[in-house]
This record gives sequence, C-alpha cells and structure tokens, in this order.
Amino acid sequence: MAGTALAGIAAIALLLAGCETTGDGVRSEGSAADSPVPARPRSATPTPSPSSSVAYKKVDARALLRKDPAVGAEVKKTLAKPCTADEYPIDVTYASLTGDKAPDVIINVMTCADSVGIGSYVYRKGGKGYENVFSNEQPPVYAGVNKGELEITKQTYGTGDAVCCPTGEDVMTYHWAKDRFKEYARYHTDYSKTGDGTDTGATPSED
Repeated sequence: MAGTALAGIAAIALLLAGCETTGDGVRSEGSAADSPVPARPRSATPTPSPSSSVAYKKVDARALLRKDPAVGAEVKKTLAKPCTADEYPIDVTYASLTGDKAPDVIINVMTCADSVGIGSYVYRKGGKGYENVFSNEQPPVYAGVNKGELEITKQTYGTGDAVCCPTGEDVMTYHWAKDRFKEYARYHTDYSKTGDGTDTGATPSED
C-alpha cells in the first residue's frame, strides 16, 4: 500500500511540474483575456517537458509596450484599457533566444473581442533595461518558441473565411545572429476543409 501511495504522489508532482513549464527551457504566462479565444497557431508552442525550467524575473509587459516608441498606436490603443476587470489581452513567454544570461521576453498582444494577434515582440535584457529586438505588427500574427528559435505564425484567410476559421498558416523561423533575428526557413500549411482538424499538407521553403 505504501508503494502505491508513493507512486500516486510522484505522478501528481510530475503532472504539476508539467503545467508550469514548457519544452526548450520556456516559461509561459497565459492570455489575460476572458473572451473566447480561437485556437493558438499550431506551430507556435513547443511540446511540454516536465524536466525543463527557466529562471526568470516577471516583467510588466503592458508597461514595457506602452513606453516603447517602436510599438504602434493601434497596439497601444488596445492596451489602454482592460478587456474585463483588470485583465489585458497579452501572452508573455520567457525563453533564451538571443544567448543572453537573462531570459528574453516574448510578448503577444491580441484583440479583446476575438483574440486575433495584432502584435508580436521580443525584448532582450540590456544594461539600461529591456531592448526591443524584434517586432511584427501585421495581423494576424503570433510569436512562439520552437527548439530554441523564434517562430512566427501568421494565419491566412480566403474570401469568406470567418475569423475563427482561417484557410491555413505561414510559419517563419528566425535565428539570432550578429545582434539581430534573421529568417532562415518558412513553410505554409493549408488546413483541411473536412472538419476533422487534419491539415492537407505543408509546403516548406527556405531562404
């Protein structure tokens, strides 16, 4: 009986550990929006790994964006007031993308109504605070981490597609080199129209 109890406790501990971290030493904070959220881009998040962790210091992502002159007016307007109560439509991920000792901060901003990504950013810790080293404000866009690389997903829509139901997606992968992110690979996926969630296939390409 004692052995069974210990096995049960170990299984629960492993499950809880897996909920706090994701693979590649990535730590994520979920979106604060309470509105219904469409499915996140399929390629933007790595496979969970209970053994991975990343030491990080939580940042005020909203304040970081609002004081950044490189962030567009439309994004700042979205962040001017909360969606509900004091909750804002922001996803924040901490991960090592640039090789710095401190984890980089990956931020995604979405609309309150339908959670469409309107801005994705990467901030790197410097001597005077956090520096914006990547931004994409061409919706719909979402930034994630895959195998230690920055991955940008842009869902594509055909004529008549609803916001919830894009036709496909473009995925671009970026590598940090010489103090900047450089795109080195991309592929496109057309979603299946059968309704079973199966993709029709991906078309890879490399620059």
